[in-house]
Amino acid sequence: MTRSLAPFFSLFLSTAILLLGDGLFGTLLPIRGSLNGFSSTSLGLMGSAYFAGYMLGALFGPAGVMRVGHIRSFAVFASIASAAPLAHMLFSEPVVWIMLRVATGFCLAGLYMIIESWLNEQASNSSRGTVFAVYRVVSLAALTLGQLALNLFDPSGFELFAVVAILTSFALVPVSLTKAVQPAPLETARVKLSELWSISPVGVMGCFIVGLINGPFWALGPVYASEVGLDIQGVSFFMTLAILGGALLQVPVGRLSDRVDRRWVLIFVLVGVALTAAYLSLAPGQVGASGIYLGAFAFGAFALSLYGLCVAQANDHAAPHQFVLVASGLTLVFAVGAMTGPLAISGLIPLFGIGSVFALSALSSCLFILFVLARILAREAVPEDEKEEFVAVPISQTTAAPLELDPRADGEEETRPQ
Repeated sequence: MTRSLAPFFSLFLSTAILLLGDGLFGTLLPIRGSLNGFSSTSLGLMGSAYFAGYMLGALFGPAGVMRVGHIRSFAVFASIASAAPLAHMLFSEPVVWIMLRVATGFCLAGLYMIIESWLNEQASNSSRGTVFAVYRVVSLAALTLGQLALNLFDPSGFELFAVVAILTSFALVPVSLTKAVQPAPLETARVKLSELWSISPVGVMGCFIVGLINGPFWALGPVYASEVGLDIQGVSFFMTLAILGGALLQVPVGRLSDRVDRRWVLIFVLVGVALTAAYLSLAPGQVGASGIYLGAFAFGAFALSLYGLCVAQANDHAAPHQFVLVASGLTLVFAVGAMTGPLAISGLIPLFGIGSVFALSALSSCLFILFVLARILAREAVPEDEKEEFVAVPISQTTAAPLELDPRADGEEETRPQ
């Protein structure tokens, strides 16, 4: 297996370096903004701006790649993304930081899109599942280390921003030196929300709710951890434990959903999100650091497992030729939710306190449970032998799911009962 993975080494290395820097930057920025005296509204807008940029990158990035090629596009995206952390230090104004977050989201969406399409080009049908699994492990490990890298320097200084810039620049090196042939021009699917809704209302609504839940966590979770009394090391542990929780539960609940109606498993996970989010929203001043860490792990276990279930539910009702449409559409729906969530939360914090970071998650989960129950009554479950196999997705604030590497995309066209 080692030999079969050798051609992918440079791309995996670029992925690891990028996510190491992005994981650090995503946690560093709200903490530094809070230290600079930015309001909760400004911090929420920064989180929303990031996902707005990501959505724009997913929509318009392929056109740039088709125009100048993968390596040149990668160089452009990486150069802009590496300059952004340094620009934050030159212009310490909320409006400038919000615009920089849009640019960063756009560029990182383009970078991951290029890596994933390149991996897909080199992977054969027989090896794609293995490549996907390794990509997920690399992504998880790098994202986790990025949280822990917060402890390297004082967030109030310049050093951590320089580290992010250096890492993003270094990510360009393995791709630039690779001997692999550039992949074929990107093919994108035109997203039709009406068709997507007809395929799976639960999948579409679910991905929007996942954005409402996960967007505030990535954007304001570090601020929450800091406000409840954790030091910088504690903040990094808070985020790390949430990520590890999602990594540990995602596959077991996914495999369970392959054997029973996914919607009941989805309800189980949503109940977990509602309970843990309610716990964290009420925890400030009520529990100590160990209780906060436990809540973070439990919340991450449930909240970061939702996206894969929603994608699998949608694919159960899609024909194989619709998988690209489903993946692209659900990613954009997720981005809309992730843009909306931080902005809504930032307006609640001045009124109800820092616990509001998780209040919307609890409320959204409860409302979505009612929606899923209604759909269970309206539509029969897909028979087990007609289900698409659950595929775990990388846990990242940037990529909701890799569009190219999903092994399900290699199936032959067939019709599927609606």
